[in-house]
Amino acid sequence: MSTASPSEISSAAQRAQVLAQALPYLRRYAGATVVVKYGGHAMGDEHLALEFGRDIALLKQVGINPVVVHGGGPQINAMLKRLAIQSTFIDGLRVTDAAMVEVVEMVLAGTVNKYVAGLITKAGALAVGVCGKDGNMILARKLTRTKVDPDSHIERALNLGFVGEPAAIDVRVIHALTGGGLVPVIAPVGVDADGQTYNINADTVASAVAGALHAERLLMLTDVAGVLDKQKNLIETLTVSEVRDRIEDGTITDGMIPKVECCVDAVRQGVKGAVILDGRVPHACLLELFTEAGPGTLVRR
Repeated sequence: MSTASPSEISSAAQRAQVLAQALPYLRRYAGATVVVKYGGHAMGDEHLALEFGRDIALLKQVGINPVVVHGGGPQINAMLKRLAIQSTFIDGLRVTDAAMVEVVEMVLAGTVNKYVAGLITKAGALAVGVCGKDGNMILARKLTRTKVDPDSHIERALNLGFVGEPAAIDVRVIHALTGGGLVPVIAPVGVDADGQTYNINADTVASAVAGALHAERLLMLTDVAGVLDKQKNLIETLTVSEVRDRIEDGTITDGMIPKVECCVDAVRQGVKGAVILDGRVPHACLLELFTEAGPGTLVRR
């Protein structure tokens, strides 16, 4: 019979202390729904991807209902390059013609979707990969955008092809999966009333799904620490009204604007808090949910 060394006893005591400190948060989120948008750098890093799968599995195993919505921009780019299909973007949105929407669906609802579900299943929680076309989960409509011509100052409509936005979310498939002890992993592909497939931004889908589920939290994993002030310091909390003020005064700019607007939309639909956090931080989701000082920016009502 072996005797533990002092260092081993100390390490075990530290782990026990961490578990004890997490107990109030485990109680807070017991039975709650947490929607996680997964993508960016964390998806491309094998070590971080494995940790993400383990973290989502842990959430399920401690009584939380995680729902994952994933992106896949780099994977789509790689496949388009292999097929010699040229991509064009307008205001950060991929123009998607009939040929490209087939590739997008193949990559998002196929390769990437099953990969993410596999990460979670391998970690010990059964995950099922679906897309918004399954059970008409995501009813889509064509996304319309306008732009003012800098010379003529005339506003004109932009044709983005088969790029859509959620018109309605049918949560029955999600409830069937979570109620059966499974983790839904959703690819951001939707369908309209005529059966036309649409490519939808994953942040937008995550926001709409979280709102439809009245989730406790929406966690948006990104490649930055969160929302930064003008001195590049992290802003830990923003109210809905403060978000608008920070956009107007130039604090929130560029690609962060649509992310915070997705958070605002989710909160307005009943989500108790939406968090933008750095997916490159190991165990970012666990740190946000189970510690007092999470690593990102919380948007709340």
